Amino acid sequence: MNFKASALIIPLLATLPLGGCFTSTYTHGHVVTADMLNQVQVGSSREQVELVLGSPSTTSSISGDAYYYISQKTATTAFLAPDIVEQRVVAVYFDKDGYVQDLGNYTLEDGKIVDIVTRKTRTGGADYGFLTQILKGAANPSLGL
Repeated sequence: MNFKASALIIPLLATLPLGGCFTSTYTHGHVVTADMLNQVQVGSSREQVELVLGSPSTTSSISGDAYYYISQKTATTAFLAPDIVEQRVVAVYFDKDGYVQDLGNYTLEDGKIVDIVTRKTRTGGADYGFLTQILKGAANPSLGL
């Protein structure tokens, strides 16, 4: 290998480990732009809201009907856990006749982060099959079964 080739290859190999240090940004959910939100006015019908904003991420019928459009932007650097950069919930509240009564625009500062996916409910015991439970009960009659 000549000097020119090694002068080119060595810097490339030195920068290779740094390739994973760049930040990647991901957007999840239903992004509502300011232009879209400006088109939804108090008094708009449910159909007009769906035409402008699309289908909601979720709905609620507690204390009146509401549509919720939820979006989240995360940034991931290399192998580190993703950081939530932006979180937004646009709420459209309807009256009993199905017309927009009020709008809400909530950001990360308005609430706390709840990670529903990673939470797990602990159980009291192991998952035994029916036959195993019977045999364990027969082997230990003092359990009071």
